[in-house]
Amino acid sequence: MAEVFKIGDLVWAKMKGFSPWPGRVSAPTKDLKRPSASKKHTLQCIFFFGTNNYAWIEESNIKPYFEFRDQLIKSNKSGAFKDALAAIEEYIKSNGQKFNDLNDPDAEFNRLRESAEKKEQKKVRKDKGVKRSTDTTGTTQKRIRTNSTDIPDGSRESSPILSNHSPRKGASNLLERPANIDTPHLDVASVTQTLKEKNILPSPLKFGFLGLGIMGSGIVKNLLNSGHSVIVWNRTPDKCRDFVKVGAEQGMTPSDVILAADITFSCVADPQAAKDMVFGNCGVLIEISSAKGYVEMTGIDAETSQDIAEAINAKGGRYLEAQVQGSKIQAEQGTLVILAAGDRSLFDECQSCFKAMGKNSFYLGEVGNASKMNLVLQLMAGVTLAGLAEGMALADRAGLQQKDVLEVLELTSLACPTILDKGRAIIEGAFPTHLPLQHMQKDLKLSLYMGDQLEQPLPLTASTNELFKHAKRLGYGAHDASAVYIRARF
Repeated sequence: MAEVFKIGDLVWAKMKGFSPWPGRVSAPTKDLKRPSASKKHTLQCIFFFGTNNYAWIEESNIKPYFEFRDQLIKSNKSGAFKDALAAIEEYIKSNGQKFNDLNDPDAEFNRLRESAEKKEQKKVRKDKGVKRSTDTTGTTQKRIRTNSTDIPDGSRESSPILSNHSPRKGASNLLERPANIDTPHLDVASVTQTLKEKNILPSPLKFGFLGLGIMGSGIVKNLLNSGHSVIVWNRTPDKCRDFVKVGAEQGMTPSDVILAADITFSCVADPQAAKDMVFGNCGVLIEISSAKGYVEMTGIDAETSQDIAEAINAKGGRYLEAQVQGSKIQAEQGTLVILAAGDRSLFDECQSCFKAMGKNSFYLGEVGNASKMNLVLQLMAGVTLAGLAEGMALADRAGLQQKDVLEVLELTSLACPTILDKGRAIIEGAFPTHLPLQHMQKDLKLSLYMGDQLEQPLPLTASTNELFKHAKRLGYGAHDASAVYIRARF
């Protein structure tokens, strides 16, 4: 008899192309539409532990968790899989109470928002500086006392003294997640002054590029505008259209790009996506050969990089990891810092490309060294950003103007482009994406993993990672990393 699953059941669920994964039968989220397939009655909505994603899965691909636990735990040894196992086991230990609303991902966010709004209202009611006075017409008017000035309540909105605590800047505003993330359109045809001044002599080789996300788009723009021949591929083909208009070719699959190019760059979301690009269907390995070079620019850990290098080298190909320091603006302006390790000849052949992408490139020796260096730098950036968020939250709670804090900070030795840019994003409260928060949290997690392997304590990184994880859970994963302020403030 076929298995019958109900909401709340813990299961192993298998998506096409992936190993069985621990999950929970859940009610679908508001934006998860049921497929219009003929076998509707055989589908279940599954929440996947570790990734926190939802998907419709056929019941034939679902198995009871406890019955198959011992058997399937041995089938996958990846770091992401271990994280998922830890998440479901924690859920089991808590008897489901800690995650009792997994079927409603907005529940925790709504609770936090309601709590923050109540605190704001309570703060206003109990404000010791509030008094009542009567004007010449006999009308009772609420007045708010500041240091030495009485300001009518109706003037709060325009008062520079109190603007940071007006309703627009209170909890109700910052906890209103923008429906659309502000990502300005990239003008692919425009050539920056920085690129013009580099006076690059493009390589005669043909280059492939896999992934046209926030970083990849800016990088490919500069490769094309510096005269390089590029063939592109993206999981969403529509993103290739603007690049094709200015001279790029488009490959139908990653393996097509590898076949057509001499050297192929890859810049995707995370270690798992990087592995899927290489080992998956129509992936890199199908067409890699001794005549091909592969450059991994995805932010990954050393272990993943070494796994990819072994696979590429086993087929005669050359491999280079090229991690980048910088975000959206640096990618578009061609001012990234490139950290490379692996095949030295491949590093040399990519010099014209690296010159178009960044302001400097470093060769760090054997595969893994660049990934380690990048994670060390990302750890520092993440902890610094968390400190900025907490400082701005404290300033706001203390009644200080955040713009004043930033103005003073700009004159101190702490001033740097990252702190100033993220500080402005915190004050504006929109968090337009330059470096996605979920990518920063991924790098913090990989840094902690590296610390575990080396038995190096990382207490500040662990605390920072929790802040970013919570902000991600609140729905700010695709917003800029400066959105960690939401967790620090509320």
